[in-house]
Amino acid sequence: MGGETERRRTRAPSRAEAPSLAGTGARGFERTRVWLFDLDNTLYPAECNLFAQVDQRMAEFIAKFLGVPFAYAKHLQKSYYRQFGTTLAGMMRVHRMEPTPFLDYVHDIDLTPVPESPALRAAIDALPGRKIIFTAGSHRHAERVAGKLGVLDLFEDIIDIVDSDFVPKEKPEPYHRMLKSHNVTPETAAMFEDMPHNLVAPHALGMTTVLVHSSYIDHPIQLKIRNWTVPPEHVHHMTEDLTAFLTGKTGLVRKAEAAGGAPAEPG
Repeated sequence: MGGETERRRTRAPSRAEAPSLAGTGARGFERTRVWLFDLDNTLYPAECNLFAQVDQRMAEFIAKFLGVPFAYAKHLQKSYYRQFGTTLAGMMRVHRMEPTPFLDYVHDIDLTPVPESPALRAAIDALPGRKIIFTAGSHRHAERVAGKLGVLDLFEDIIDIVDSDFVPKEKPEPYHRMLKSHNVTPETAAMFEDMPHNLVAPHALGMTTVLVHSSYIDHPIQLKIRNWTVPPEHVHHMTEDLTAFLTGKTGLVRKAEAAGGAPAEPG
């Protein structure tokens, strides 16, 4: 549901072809005590390619729901994503579709490609403070994926598309709802996300932002990222390896604490 244009495997460019940009580094992690993670293509590697399954099932559901050919359903799916921010929002707005059956169907996918990740678990567990999954997918989908990764129990909560009142994460409303419902001060929060436009609102609110990107998928936004010479101001940090990034930032945060920084909030 995050990034609903067609994704397919592509050859990963070499380091010389696609240098890893560090980001603007405009904000650090010294004050971070709430760690917010998008789910799809962020907590798990894009190489798992789960969205290919979700993409197929969205078009299947639309075709059956509207009684139209699959090709036309696929056209509507992409059109609604561009117009409304998510396919779901378009189907609800235009066709008065109930969201629950759609969410249940599109997320009933095979999670075999998702590996258990003890290294990711250790990196997230070491972060000081609270950890929350903030996804445009369903609560059940996030539970299943995080459980497969072996990190579910590290998160105090999952904020899903229902909690966001079905408003896409590119808009500020879901972040305002999250800040209020979970008593989060934005300057103490960091948001990890694979879609750069979903980091505009957190940046504006005062959060630290991290773009988790990949050269694995051929997607217009990812192609644009590869052509960046300098990231936009709302992207403070970038990484293609979440676990390695978290391990490095954990060290920085703990150094700051040792130097007299604020103690970590209990998780």
